[in-house]
Amino acid sequence: MKHDLSKLTPDIRKLNDMKAVIADQKWLKTTTDSDLYYMYRGLEEKDELRYDITVVPAQMLGSEFVKTKGHYHIGAWQELYTVLEGESIYLQQKKNNNGDIEDVFAVRAKKGESVIMKPFYGHVTINPSKTEKLKMANWISDKCKSDYSFFEKMQGACYYYTVNGWIKNENYKSVPELRFEEPLKSIPQNLSFLKQD
Repeated sequence: MKHDLSKLTPDIRKLNDMKAVIADQKWLKTTTDSDLYYMYRGLEEKDELRYDITVVPAQMLGSEFVKTKGHYHIGAWQELYTVLEGESIYLQQKKNNNGDIEDVFAVRAKKGESVIMKPFYGHVTINPSKTEKLKMANWISDKCKSDYSFFEKMQGACYYYTVNGWIKNENYKSVPELRFEEPLKSIPQNLSFLKQD
């Protein structure tokens, strides 16, 4: 699936949109607003599923690698991401009714590899490179809605990925040890699992 993004107008996530989720708040006070990443939504639609592309240029948010804002899906929706260029880390966390994190894991994926965002897991995408842009695609139900409020309230996910490696977010009371999972080597043939709510 080839799309000429140069002819399309993306939704742009700016630094000012991300203030609430950035680890290095001291750095934030010293910088000005800028573009962080670009979302091209609804490039294809089939079987109630929507195909998007997101481009995350390499840059640092102070000591933290650039990332997406992070959100939970409202309901048991899943989402499939595939790396088209560069490399990505997908951090997924599951909270209980008290807002405590029950499980957190990260998946590092390279070009051609895919990762499923599990139901009831909030997720953040990180570009772990200082030089290479990340370009990724996703399939998601067009009925799925996103909720950013928990990540905004907690100043991001329960771990940050920084120049010093993984750092726990001190705004969380208790955080399990971070575990790592492997990506899928190819896109699943049947995407009907993305339609289940």
